[in-house]
Amino acid sequence: MRNRDLIQYLTYGTVCLIIFLVPVFVQDAFLLNKTARYLVLGILAISLSLSWGYTGILNLGQATSFGLGSYCMAMALKLRTIPVHTGAEGLPDFMVWNNVEKLPWFWEPFYSMPFAIAAGVAVPALIAAGLGWFMFRGRVTGVYVAIITLAFLVVVNLLFIDQQRFTGGFNGITDLAQLDIGSFTFDAYGASSYYLIAICLTFCLFFALLVTKSKAGLILQAIRDHENRVRYFGYDVARYKIFAVAVSAAIAGMAGMLYTIVMEFASPTFMGVQLSLSVVIWCAVGGRQSLLGSMLGAILVAGMQGALSESETFLDTWTLVMGLVFVLVVLFLPKGLAGAAETLKDRIFRKFGRSSKAMAKSPGEATPRPAASRPT
Repeated sequence: MRNRDLIQYLTYGTVCLIIFLVPVFVQDAFLLNKTARYLVLGILAISLSLSWGYTGILNLGQATSFGLGSYCMAMALKLRTIPVHTGAEGLPDFMVWNNVEKLPWFWEPFYSMPFAIAAGVAVPALIAAGLGWFMFRGRVTGVYVAIITLAFLVVVNLLFIDQQRFTGGFNGITDLAQLDIGSFTFDAYGASSYYLIAICLTFCLFFALLVTKSKAGLILQAIRDHENRVRYFGYDVARYKIFAVAVSAAIAGMAGMLYTIVMEFASPTFMGVQLSLSVVIWCAVGGRQSLLGSMLGAILVAGMQGALSESETFLDTWTLVMGLVFVLVVLFLPKGLAGAAETLKDRIFRKFGRSSKAMAKSPGEATPRPAASRPT
């Protein structure tokens, strides 16, 4: 393993260790829940960094996968609410209000929690792979990919709002049970849910890192830099692009499931245009070509957004402040915070290297001249 890779693994591990230590110092349940939400958004940023930063595919519909994962978990938890909170004959309450007499067939499998978890990852991945197949087999690139994914997001969002009988419409799916695995209950405001999210974040971060360092990951980066050259070498560019968007969607789906666990509801806003554009901003601020930078960018921006919107001083101007921060980062840090940290590290190592060379050339240890130039 190269020293550069070792340093990168150690840096990622240190950040994850700090995340695991947060509950030791944060005892307030509300603050712990809010921090857990920010970590989930960090997972969502990792997913976009994988497709945008490493493959060059700007997916403006990334919230589609997030929302689908969220609804899969919400359907399973809704069927586990205690009887007093459900409608007649075990139907979800919003179905009773919309005169649905029988549980729809596509709700039935969600009585099984393993199926719901698998669906929360597989459904977004399969849909993203299907959409990618049509786009990349047709050699759609650049801004057209962004437009198509954004349009797909709007269609799915409107579909979920329109099908109120099965999805809860504008209100989404509310009044959910807590997640139970075996005899263990994950309290949304407790350390148990926080550690669940921290474990999933660590897994997603290192899984995505391993993908980028694999042969497939190197080809994806080559596609980002020069797609036609990779095609001339005989690689199936479309297949690698489909792989990238499918893996990215699977990670986003997992983030959506975790978000429902800590928020205790699923909403159409989870697959809204605003959230999808916010993910792009998080990656741009943190550094889209860095998984860790994107994750920290999401946590930082979401944290700032939460703090400013709850402050009386910035109650009316927090959106303006956030926009100003984004403009300044784009102007002065085009590679985001991760790029700035990388530049600073290179300067320190370069300065340290020059100092070492200067010490080696001190008067007492001067380099001996070649024998041919010595006086006889």
